Amino acid sequence: MEQDQAADSRATRPPADPRDQQRNVIRVLVLAQVLGGIGAGATLSLGALLAAELSGSSAWSGMAATMATLGAAAAAVPLATLAQRRGRSVSLSTGAVVAGSGALLAITAASLSLFPLLLAALVLLGVGSATGLQARFAATDLASDATRGRSLAVVVWSTTIGAVLGPNLFEPGEVVAGILGIPALSGGFVFSAAAQVGAALLYRLGLRPDPLLAALRLRVGERAVDGPGVESTPAKRRGLAILVHTPAARYAVVSIAVAHAAMVSLMAMTPVHLHDHGAGLSVVGLTISLHVAGMYALSPVFGWIADRAGTTRGILCGQLLLLAALLTAWRGAESEAMVTVSLILLGLGWSACIVSASALLAGAVGVTERAPAQGSSDLLMNLAGATGGALAGPALVLFGYAGLGLVAAVPVAVVLGWTLTRLVAARRRVPLAA
Repeated sequence: MEQDQAADSRATRPPADPRDQQRNVIRVLVLAQVLGGIGAGATLSLGALLAAELSGSSAWSGMAATMATLGAAAAAVPLATLAQRRGRSVSLSTGAVVAGSGALLAITAASLSLFPLLLAALVLLGVGSATGLQARFAATDLASDATRGRSLAVVVWSTTIGAVLGPNLFEPGEVVAGILGIPALSGGFVFSAAAQVGAALLYRLGLRPDPLLAALRLRVGERAVDGPGVESTPAKRRGLAILVHTPAARYAVVSIAVAHAAMVSLMAMTPVHLHDHGAGLSVVGLTISLHVAGMYALSPVFGWIADRAGTTRGILCGQLLLLAALLTAWRGAESEAMVTVSLILLGLGWSACIVSASALLAGAVGVTERAPAQGSSDLLMNLAGATGGALAGPALVLFGYAGLGLVAAVPVAVVLGWTLTRLVAARRRVPLAA
């Protein structure tokens, strides 16, 4: 009898308020992103030094960022597919575990002095970056149209904490390495592994109910009440096919990819340019730190702009900032102060574009197609970044830093024109062209 009453109580209990679920999702994602950011920060800083040490040449130090970027690109679609089938909790926790395994493999590679093994470890560590990127989309699954940008932006902002802490693990890492009897440069990866394990536990245990699965259930319930809608047939298309047939999603993804390529190409060459012109390490470090702050610190502001003014206007704001950054680099290439200003503007422009375009993408496709589209977006974003970074070196040699700024400005200007066309078409109430 008591069991029957308990079952009746559960059956008649009102469903959980999506707003309460969303608040819990944001809390979990923010905490997990702080931990995941520690791992990402350690990967780029410690990974570059360890690559130079194990290879015997500083020329190989750039392979840390390259391999991590390739790992992030390779994991984007599989993680999105897993999210669509099993939910965000399983997908994100799996990505964090893989990244944690990469940290342990990096320690092993350092202990055995095996450079190829370190490269494999860096690929696995790059999966942590893919996980962090997809966490921002998890923040939008249960968000309303009015709060989607801010929800996403808060999660992006939380990466700042870990990204700042990660590169500062040199000295504590050396202490831990001495205790464990492992190479000094690998000690920081102990913190990275522990942080990724903590993030995995938060994702797995904290995302209950799972936001994407909850959103899918809500959508099924709406169709049952309102009748068949635009999503009455379960989605079978892959991510790239979704982008081809959805103009707004395609525009969002191109905006993300171009912004990321422009940011990576100029940022990657700035330390080289400053060093070649006699700037000290303190100037280089300050410039990059201010750039990273620009990338993340004001993301909630850009999320608010996207929600209040519209995502396309938010993207416009980002593209104007990017263009200002690249033109500043062109005109002020010989001035340390102007280069620093250009890097700050570059970070701000990247943030505005990524937040607004990601929010647009999340709203442009139905919930049944959301994860595949987002996975394809992250794949193209990472490939664009890797391409921009790879081409930046030859462009610097051929055209100089000023010329690099102009070259990177061209695709940004093209997307800016596309954005203005969309805004004009929307004002005239003309259907936007594909």
